[in-house]
Amino acid sequence: MSLQWTIIATFLYAEIAFVLLLTLPIASPSRWQKFFKSKFLAYISNQASVYFLILIGVLVLCLLDAIREMQKYSNMEPTEHQHLDAEMQGNMRLFRAQRNFYISGFALFLLIVIRRLVQMISELAALLARSEANFRQAQSATVAARSLLEKQGAGEDVVKKEVTDLKAQIAQLEKDLVREKKDKEAVKSQAESLNKEYDRLAEEHSKLQKKLTIAAGDKKDE
Repeated sequence: MSLQWTIIATFLYAEIAFVLLLTLPIASPSRWQKFFKSKFLAYISNQASVYFLILIGVLVLCLLDAIREMQKYSNMEPTEHQHLDAEMQGNMRLFRAQRNFYISGFALFLLIVIRRLVQMISELAALLARSEANFRQAQSATVAARSLLEKQGAGEDVVKKEVTDLKAQIAQLEKDLVREKKDKEAVKSQAESLNKEYDRLAEEHSKLQKKLTIAAGDKKDE
């Protein structure tokens, strides 16, 4: 195997190992997201699209070269005078071309798969972080609503107690008002009886004065 295809095969094996790492439950999406957001990968990701296009171009060229080699050696028809060694060499080259085709094809396919897996893991990590933040916000809102309801319940108890006290005060004031009315009526009736007694005494007084006046006149006549 030439150096070119040795590098591509090594790249393919590295891709397979990386895909296994991404698919196996070794780390959570949030940890992968931290790894993807590291300083080194952040520096690489600034030019990731350029590197990705370069790799795609190289693998596509290798794939086309392997297809060309396959067509070249598959279209060769053995002749009657062709030596067995030459035929075996042709079959070997055809086998190598087919091997290179599969290597470059799988490397190209796994490169696209890895890019898509990285994007999906990043999106999943973002969704998990967002859902966790929403869950915490909902928990805090639930606690706040519960405390508000408890405060409202305590406020309602205080209002009910104040209303009960006011009703008791109103009942007591009504009782006092009834008692005051009765006392007022008693005082009024007593005042009327005193007025009547005063009129009677005044009348008796005037009668006594008349009698005294008459008695004094009779004494003067004697």
